[in-house]
Amino acid sequence: MRRMPQPIPYQGSKRNIAGQILSVFPAGVGTLIEPFAGSAAVSVAAAYGQKAEKFYLNDLNKPLMDLLAMIINEPQEIADRYERLWQAQIGRERAYYNFVRDEFNRTRRPDYLLYLLARCVKASVRYNANGDFNQSPDNRRKGRRPSSMRQEILGVSRLLQGKTVVASGDYREVLSVISSDDLVYMDPPYQGTSQNKDPRYYSGLHPGELVEFLEELNRRQVMFILSYDGRTGTKTYGAALPSSLNLRRMEIHAGRSSQSTLLGKSVQTYESLYLSPALMRRLGVEGNGRIVEWVSGSGLSDDMRPRQLELDIV
Repeated sequence: MRRMPQPIPYQGSKRNIAGQILSVFPAGVGTLIEPFAGSAAVSVAAAYGQKAEKFYLNDLNKPLMDLLAMIINEPQEIADRYERLWQAQIGRERAYYNFVRDEFNRTRRPDYLLYLLARCVKASVRYNANGDFNQSPDNRRKGRRPSSMRQEILGVSRLLQGKTVVASGDYREVLSVISSDDLVYMDPPYQGTSQNKDPRYYSGLHPGELVEFLEELNRRQVMFILSYDGRTGTKTYGAALPSSLNLRRMEIHAGRSSQSTLLGKSVQTYESLYLSPALMRRLGVEGNGRIVEWVSGSGLSDDMRPRQLELDIV
């Protein structure tokens, strides 16, 4: 089976744990809705594993959503543009990166953003207080080669074209498009980061507003999965969600911390998923917290197949 495509390198993407997230998808999902889509790693994985019929991608970062829209609907055009940018940098990589970064901040063109993401340090997006991209380049590399980038772009387009809506607005606007067979997956900025003008995030998110949104989803009996907190070694991040939401929590192993690796250490990272009451009813959950109707076939490559995991009640 061919490897799952992903043309957008993006630090914090859920690509490496997408198989474990998909393991708690119910059968018969009509539309997978991502209010905080980012690079859409979970939707790409769901399309690859045939876990949903349609997809709705939203993120407040409009240039990123414009890039996704081009990848899905105009794959040859965005691949051609990337190739021209990549070829033009040869012999003047650092200066050209600075030029493209300035032009992106002036125009917000999606092809400029793709080039910057392919070249910036650790695929780590950084924005200043004005919303301008300000990350430095990784001077050790030129970015993904055009032939490889084209293959990844075409792969995503084949998976999502004709069945995907791409939007850029407030995450709460997805309430108007949700139906009973839809599943919402959310990966919002972690609590404690978006309130301090953290440059990793295009816009902040108030935790209280998120809880109100989750309460509304519960009132509508919407199936949803939320990535929200976790731990690295002995350090935890993100306060617990209110018990009144009646969510179930599962902890998944996300691998070794990239920051600890840079420091020559080996510290493991674990992320939490929260499952809504409506989703638990669809899956069928025993009192001991183990999923009964386990979704066993993910359609993913062997290293991304789901594993049966314990669920702890929050």
